[in-house]
Amino acid sequence: MNGLINWFVQVTSLTAFNLRTIPERRGSALSSVIGIAGVVLVLVGVLSVASGFRRAMVSSGSPSEAIVLRSGSDSEMTSGLGRDEVRVIEDAPGIARDASGPLASAELFVIINLPKRSTGTDANVSLRGISPAAYAVRGNVRIVAGRRFTPGRNEVIVGAAAAGQFAGLDLGQDIRIGQNDWHVVGIFTANGDVSESEIWTDASVLQPAYHRGDTFQSVYVRLASPGDFKAFKDSLTTNPQLNVTPVRLSDFYAEHSTVVTEFIQRIGVVIALLMALGALFGALNTMYSAVAARTREIATLRALGFGSGPVIVSVLVESLALALVGGVVGGVAAYLAFNGHKTSTINWQTFSQVAFSFAVTPGLLARAIVFAMTIGLVGGLFPALRAARTPIATALREV
Repeated sequence: MNGLINWFVQVTSLTAFNLRTIPERRGSALSSVIGIAGVVLVLVGVLSVASGFRRAMVSSGSPSEAIVLRSGSDSEMTSGLGRDEVRVIEDAPGIARDASGPLASAELFVIINLPKRSTGTDANVSLRGISPAAYAVRGNVRIVAGRRFTPGRNEVIVGAAAAGQFAGLDLGQDIRIGQNDWHVVGIFTANGDVSESEIWTDASVLQPAYHRGDTFQSVYVRLASPGDFKAFKDSLTTNPQLNVTPVRLSDFYAEHSTVVTEFIQRIGVVIALLMALGALFGALNTMYSAVAARTREIATLRALGFGSGPVIVSVLVESLALALVGGVVGGVAAYLAFNGHKTSTINWQTFSQVAFSFAVTPGLLARAIVFAMTIGLVGGLFPALRAARTPIATALREV
């Protein structure tokens, strides 16, 4: 017991001594901190793109919402449903109802080109034709400027994210879509989900504009409760009149986010690892310099009875402290620089742009700090072993 207490006393004394002498080595210490902060800044910055995109996609839909596509379709672009099929779907058990009927919205999905506000280059934007029940099905759509479009007219409402990213979507403007002009009469929000990247209009007006006849591509429904999904799904998949696949809306969008988020995360990790090599060499240089400058001091302490174990621990603690400072500095800088920054990227499932905000989350910051501490641990390990293994007699002769 006394030996353990003595060991902790030695560790505490050596660590305090090491930390007090950091100002004397502020040049190399600052270099190490800045290197690690740069790694964290880049890592968090890149991964916040994936985090924000996934948040926009995953927040789309609740367990009480579902989408119905033609079997074999992995997106609305490749799906197709006739009016008769839509009627059968609307009569399925489990769908919530109100005074106007079942909460089901048969919808069209087309891609149009609009210039980005930032660059002026054309980008694919989603134009969605909806049925009157769409607002009740989604449940989170709020008109924040203007009004809803009037059914039967060439009017559109625009998601707030789309309005901010693409030119020509300001309230009161007209946009050319196909052979017709469409008037922007409203701006809506949807709790930050993917719908805010879309333009909505009346499906019955969009059908003739794109020569779609009386067909749709999907049916969005609101279930009476999340538990009704199984009954709803079974009734559709066992009906010989239909060849469809029902999916919970939250699962549908989560799957669509996978390709983009995994790609961004891999790129971010590769970039961070390459930068981490530079930061690691910086940490090694800092700690080797610190050990070399105190070789005789460490040898003297060991001659006085301090063990090699406390020496190793004290050097590692100093390296970890510098890494922690660098990680925190980089994390704060990343939060201030990136969190909430608005941008857009392509959804590879639909080839349309999804507008979203970078998201620097607490979990992402925690991962970055752990990454920084790992650099500090590795960067301090070898100098610590060198300090502990140098023979005392040799170290005392160091000038």
